[in-house]
Amino acid sequence: MKEDNVKRIVYGAFMMALVTIGTMVIQIPTPATKGYINVGDSFIFLSSALFGPTMGFVTGGIGSALADLLSGYAYWAPWTFIIKGIEGLIVGLMYKKYSKEYLKVASLIIGALWMVLGYYLAGGIMYGFKASLVDVPSNLIQGFASIIIGYILIRLISPHNILKK
Repeated sequence: MKEDNVKRIVYGAFMMALVTIGTMVIQIPTPATKGYINVGDSFIFLSSALFGPTMGFVTGGIGSALADLLSGYAYWAPWTFIIKGIEGLIVGLMYKKYSKEYLKVASLIIGALWMVLGYYLAGGIMYGFKASLVDVPSNLIQGFASIIIGYILIRLISPHNILKK
């Protein structure tokens, strides 16, 4: 196995752990759909921006679903895997494509809006769309707080080009 592949696996495992921990450390329950608000999306954004769409999908999907499983929200884990995986994929595809900073931020916004839509649809299927609508504002807060935290982390870490060291 090449050294670069080993590095990617190690960084991927580390980012997955950060997503899981970031999702579990702060959990504010949302009663309508029995979910919770967290800041794990910040680390999905970081992983996607630094390592691209595949890593974003894997770390976002597995890391977030693992947090659901470990936190007693196993019924959300399949939905979370898909929603957060696609969120990481979206950000990973868009972030590196653009050189203008406002477009990079737009990629984070689009990723967060996908997360809100994804959980609205999943909650609607599980609990009804009226109940799921109640959680949209809290998911928006989660998404936009994660954009701020994630963008700060990206700006702090990306100049160091950790893959090249």
